[in-house]
Amino acid sequence: MSIRNIGKHLGPWGAICGLILVGLGVTGCRTQPNEQFAELPSSLSAVAAADSGGAPASAPGAATAVSPAAATPSAAPVAAPVVGHVASPEPERFRAGDSLTVVYGDLPGAMPAFEGKIKEDGTITLLLNQTFIAAGKTAGQLEKEIRACYVPKYYKNLTVTVTPQQSTRWYYVLGEVRLPNRQVYTSPITVLQAIASAGGFTDFANKKKVKLTRIDGRTYTVNCVKALEKPSLDLPVYPGDTIHVPRRWL
Repeated sequence: MSIRNIGKHLGPWGAICGLILVGLGVTGCRTQPNEQFAELPSSLSAVAAADSGGAPASAPGAATAVSPAAATPSAAPVAAPVVGHVASPEPERFRAGDSLTVVYGDLPGAMPAFEGKIKEDGTITLLLNQTFIAAGKTAGQLEKEIRACYVPKYYKNLTVTVTPQQSTRWYYVLGEVRLPNRQVYTSPITVLQAIASAGGFTDFANKKKVKLTRIDGRTYTVNCVKALEKPSLDLPVYPGDTIHVPRRWL
């Protein structure tokens, strides 16, 4: 049955439908074989390609999509963290009043070792009545100095070993503190820390005129009020030192 006969059979609405069908037929005839179907959007093309097991094709003239992973440049190899050099603690130096042992070796005959304390002037007296300044030096420095004195002037060969003796060392905190007494010196300490080890100040202490007396007789005045705000004013305390806190008079 022709489209015109269908229109007659269906009436006015049939005629309209017939005209629409005729228009669609004419349009289809003018379409080239390669242009019968509109191009799918890129997203639909990707889905279709995935369903068929192939790679998605890029639409003509469209920019190729790049995944974030592909766009990111390869990261540079991460270097291992550099561990900073930790300086070793400075060797302890001898002070007046310290006890030490000096042993001699590589001599033709046996020589008795020296065992004693460093004098108040910082010296020790060894073989052949030779005097050495020990205070302020490390064991290694003192060993080199002793050997240089005897070799080659007195002996052809000599080995010297200096060893500090583990004797108890003290400092003293006296005056207006709650527990005036001597205290064991075990590690570097300051005036404020030494006073704290003696129980702290009493209510009558003159905190601005604390006296620090070294073993060699030198005396310093420490203002502990300012030292709390400025740590550089808080002087170190050494074995044999005496701290005296005077009384405050109203």
